[in-house]
Amino acid sequence: MATINENYLKLKAGYLFPEIARRVNVFAEANPDEKLIRLGIGDVTEPLPEACRTAMIQAVQEMGDRSTFMGYGPEQGYAWLREKIAAHDFHARGCEIEPGEIFISDGSKCDTGNILDIFGRNNTIAVTDPVYPVYVDTNVMAGHTGPANQAGEYQGLVYLPITAQNNFTAEIPDQKIDLIYLCFPNNPTGAVATKAHLQAWVDYAKTHRSIIFFDAAYEAFITNPELPHSIYEIEGARDCAIEFRSFSKNAGFTGTRCAFTVVPKTLSAKATDGSDVELWKLWNRRQSTKFNGVSYVVQRGAEAVYSPEGQAQVRELVSFYLENANMIREQLTAAGMRVYGGVDAPYVWVQTPNNLSSWEFFDKLLHTCHVVGTPGSGFGAAGEGYFRISAFNSRENVEEAMKRITEKFKV
Repeated sequence: MATINENYLKLKAGYLFPEIARRVNVFAEANPDEKLIRLGIGDVTEPLPEACRTAMIQAVQEMGDRSTFMGYGPEQGYAWLREKIAAHDFHARGCEIEPGEIFISDGSKCDTGNILDIFGRNNTIAVTDPVYPVYVDTNVMAGHTGPANQAGEYQGLVYLPITAQNNFTAEIPDQKIDLIYLCFPNNPTGAVATKAHLQAWVDYAKTHRSIIFFDAAYEAFITNPELPHSIYEIEGARDCAIEFRSFSKNAGFTGTRCAFTVVPKTLSAKATDGSDVELWKLWNRRQSTKFNGVSYVVQRGAEAVYSPEGQAQVRELVSFYLENANMIREQLTAAGMRVYGGVDAPYVWVQTPNNLSSWEFFDKLLHTCHVVGTPGSGFGAAGEGYFRISAFNSRENVEEAMKRITEKFKV
């Protein structure tokens, strides 16, 4: 008889966003005439940049001619895209990252889970709390944890609380951690990290031979010139960090799927015999075996992000969503709510009013304002009492949502 991977049975009842969708669907079916405004899942709403669309159309036309048709591409991504990424995202910021250290993929969500394939089961793993749920759930699926307690915390993971008291940036732990998940600008809190804060983490990682998984999916929303966009702007990071990036939120590729992961060739970890093993080789083998690459058409679209036209159009998109975030911050603050994030980040982290739990506030917003957000407890125990509101929506919807919320919730 076939057996299952019983680690899946440890997972809580449902991944956060499907549970949100279930509640929203129940409400929508019972209230078919009500207009729902969704500020929950961080999906973009504005069209792909024209430069990307034009490049994709041209690529599709090339696929219709035998002389320019493209079949299987390299699993690591086409060299012309990797070269553009290296030049614009890293060399321009003084980071020593070469094209061969960049792996094109179909999403940072996938990569932050798949990266566990190349690491052993005996690592001590730390996540922030609250945290992007994928980091936790993929470790559960991989058998790196025990069961969850009543607070939803899994045995075997080290939770690093990020709170208003520490400006939503995790404090360096006293114990030795092997694998550390960091996300800046942070999802869900919208917090950002200074160079000094990241330097402290890099110094810790180098001291303990740890590996930092640095999720920089929202780096394009950083406007403060003093803040780092990449962990490789920090001295020593090449020796202790893997970085994940995405075209989803800056260029609107949520429906087209393109991202990349950087694994420096200077990065290594220990085998059981004590020898050092180059992680680049393991990730390259993993991708070559389990992944067939991102389509030629999509990669041509991603390449166009780095054209002068593409750069200008992406800046316009990012500015649009940041203006939404600022509007959310200002109006909720004026209504008396305590608000964090939303500066250099597309997420606003709101303390729930009137001592409501995060799911109670979710249901209140859904049923009284017909607005959907994300309950903070879904991101971890320390997220209880908070609520995430996404700036990814049309201006009209954001304005209407803020009007509805501020009319119902005066603190």
